[in-house]
Amino acid sequence: MVFASGNTSTAVVVPSSPPTNAALPILEAFISYSIEFVFFPDFAGTSVAPNTFSNNLLNNLGNLTGTKPHIRVGGNTQDYALYNASLKAAVNGTYNNARSPDYPTTIYIGPSFFDSYNTFPDTKYVHGFNLGLGGNNSAGWQTLLDTVPLACKALGGDKLLWWEYGNEPDLFSTSAQGPVRPPGWHESQYVAQWLNGTRAISGQLEKYCPELLGGEKYGYIAPSFAGTNSRLKPVLTWQDGLNVDGDVKIFSSHNYIGGATQPGVTLQGTLMNHTKTVLSIASQVNVSNHLSLPSSIPFILGETNSLYNQGKPGLSNSFGAALWGLDFNLYCAAVGIRRVHMHMGTDYRYAAWQPVATNKTSIGTKPPYYGQVAAAAVIGELGRGEVKIVNLPLEGELESAYAAFVDGKLEKIAVINMQSYNYTLNGTSAVRNPERRKGKTYSFQVPRYCDRKVGVQRLLANGSDAITGVTWDGWSYNWELERGKPVRLWNITVGESVRRIGGVVSIEVPDSSAAVLGFGGK
Repeated sequence: MVFASGNTSTAVVVPSSPPTNAALPILEAFISYSIEFVFFPDFAGTSVAPNTFSNNLLNNLGNLTGTKPHIRVGGNTQDYALYNASLKAAVNGTYNNARSPDYPTTIYIGPSFFDSYNTFPDTKYVHGFNLGLGGNNSAGWQTLLDTVPLACKALGGDKLLWWEYGNEPDLFSTSAQGPVRPPGWHESQYVAQWLNGTRAISGQLEKYCPELLGGEKYGYIAPSFAGTNSRLKPVLTWQDGLNVDGDVKIFSSHNYIGGATQPGVTLQGTLMNHTKTVLSIASQVNVSNHLSLPSSIPFILGETNSLYNQGKPGLSNSFGAALWGLDFNLYCAAVGIRRVHMHMGTDYRYAAWQPVATNKTSIGTKPPYYGQVAAAAVIGELGRGEVKIVNLPLEGELESAYAAFVDGKLEKIAVINMQSYNYTLNGTSAVRNPERRKGKTYSFQVPRYCDRKVGVQRLLANGSDAITGVTWDGWSYNWELERGKPVRLWNITVGESVRRIGGVVSIEVPDSSAAVLGFGGK
């Protein structure tokens, strides 16, 4: 690893076991996905022509953690989708660029839409029903009644995780894509409509899929609010009786660090910035604490990513976003967010991968995916024991570190150097940056039981502005090589190790990269 030597941190003391206030152990499928409803057939394909590229990428994460990511099929377009029984195509969508250039806002789905649930083996799903139109529109209500039988039959067996009724209803009266509720929309009205719809879903299941009823099989993720301080407040919604029927199995909230068109949004200041991530998640943790949920109802991020409005080119699709994703996922795990569904859609700038070729975007694996793989590798295979992630506070806001404990013993340390280094001049040109890449040496005082020889794995690219050439531990998951299956690259150094000397382990981490130290675990 060649770079210009920078400063050295004082040794960070790593506890021998997780502190008493550590977050709960990691849930299965901690790193999961949310796929925009209208684009789900692109990502999944059909039973006749499954999207094996997507499945390969999901398998990679499953191989690292022991469980494939759960897939939530939802987003803004679930509340635009109406059912047309005679439609031959899975989706017929019409774009209105004044409302959104990134997804259609007039949408019809046909029966074949549900065939896409037959493509990913060993995968559990959350299917999103339409509350936006279903709660105040006869066509929307009929769509709910018509699609429950189709969805439940498609998700029979062990494919169903839970249902969802409505996406971001806290924005229904203020949405930039067009309000679907009056200005006076409030929590008790939402709860009444949600209960009315979920009871109708239960009634349809009783007719068509009674085997999917019962406490262990029937339930919802809710309320799926856009944030913690929009028109509807999550704590008031809960107090107004959202779970009066006892069928909310997961409390789901959404989170974005910022907006794609917000003034002042930058790669270094917004994404590659640990302080920004901490502040963004603080409101979610605050809500979770005030809800006082029973341990049987996990608090998750059912939809999240870097910058809302589908991300910003040059930021959300860059290697810097991969480093952000690694930091974001591990921080969520450290503060008690029990699962994280990274959102994506066809042509979305922040997507982990582009599932099909379009006239806007070529098919391929995007840098954010590598950050998610690295986070999954830190978490590791959950069958080996109880995994807890602990934040290790560092001095600066452009760096972070985390310890992974398994059954109370330190197994890994992840350290992320988010100091920006652009491979190209100013990160915006085709001219290579003439400055040599700097870095920092991080030191950790680790427990005596740790092995003297410590393995090193790295998340690397040529710079934070890179959109290609990303690797995790020398592995590439590019479409061009093996359609998303891992391929070891010969020109990347792997098998690196350092030694514990006097109880201290030190590791050099180039700017805009991350390293993971392994202490003998798997």
